[in-house]
Amino acid sequence: MFRPPVFREPLHVGRPNIGDREKLREKIDEALNRRWLSSGPLVRELEDRVAELAGTAHAVATCNATVALQLAARATGVRPGAEVIVPSFTWVATPHALDWIGLTPVFGDIDEETAGLDPAHAEKLIGPATGAILAVHAFGRPCPVDELTELADRHGLPLLFDAAHALGSTHHGRPIGSFGSVEVFSFHATKFINSFEGGALVTDDPQIAERARAMRNFGIGEEREVVSCGTNAKMSEASAAMGLVSLERVDALIEQNTRNHRLYEEGLAQLPGVSVRGQAAGERANHQYLVIEIDQARAGVHADHVRAVLERHNVLSRRYFHPCCHQLAPYRDRPEAHAPLPLPRSEALAERVLALPTGEVIGEEEIDGVCRIIRWAVETGADGDASTTD
Repeated sequence: MFRPPVFREPLHVGRPNIGDREKLREKIDEALNRRWLSSGPLVRELEDRVAELAGTAHAVATCNATVALQLAARATGVRPGAEVIVPSFTWVATPHALDWIGLTPVFGDIDEETAGLDPAHAEKLIGPATGAILAVHAFGRPCPVDELTELADRHGLPLLFDAAHALGSTHHGRPIGSFGSVEVFSFHATKFINSFEGGALVTDDPQIAERARAMRNFGIGEEREVVSCGTNAKMSEASAAMGLVSLERVDALIEQNTRNHRLYEEGLAQLPGVSVRGQAAGERANHQYLVIEIDQARAGVHADHVRAVLERHNVLSRRYFHPCCHQLAPYRDRPEAHAPLPLPRSEALAERVLALPTGEVIGEEEIDGVCRIIRWAVETGADGDASTTD
């Protein structure tokens, strides 16, 4: 028997991983003793570590990933007023970062396997005003990198990647971060590697890196002269300290996430209409997101029903990314700028997916409980308020 709620304390998606607290305190004390609290030695050390993990020559740390996307667009020469092709199936920060600096997001549909920007649809959207393509590695799975690279090269467009979910993952054995003109990572608290709040852009292009470094510091270049327009996007030493401590555990965290992924697959095996979204075969994946799909036609219930039952049992799942960006007010009200619509594959996937808790704060017992709730919600179609027998 189980009676609601199964869990006394809520299980959250994206609960922060916390590294070695003593090491964190030591690094913050170092910064305090130096009285150098922003863009100092710890930030440079973090940049070196991130560049190494990404397989790139340069990393530019920032206060968050949203502004890193903006710097990436500016540093690659995308001019205000240009259109940027971007998938609609992404967190709203991706198009917002563009719109906020005077660029127009033009939404493309996704391919079903990767949930990334569909190259064939993206090509249909390229026009005289197109300034770049910004693709997303959704849930850490690489988007169609090769096809998008060929498309961007053929049209002479910068290719940027929002890799907020994908640090530590690979494509063809190469680290995510080493593709396109620029890739951008997020170190927000919900990411498996976090710096309290932060981000970074990575690139092999020294000119892009130089421009981005100046832009994040009011346009001030290496010689302390203003060389361009800029903003204040610097990372603090405290954030860098957290990022460094977090990075020390990257392999252990990936191992934990991978184990959780396997346990969810086993717990939901052979449940009609329910599947765990997989990662690319033969590649390293960080598994920082655990995402299931619920096919209403086969499961007999909608993802919203399962989400509601989970919530009654203190499991706070998330509907990534619902509604899609093109369905949100800032963009749906301007169809002349963001057409053509609808985007059927994006909309269909958004109706099916739920993100479930993973990370170091849950283990086999919690995952078993979450899977039992999901199985019961699907098999009975009930709302979860009454006691029941497994």
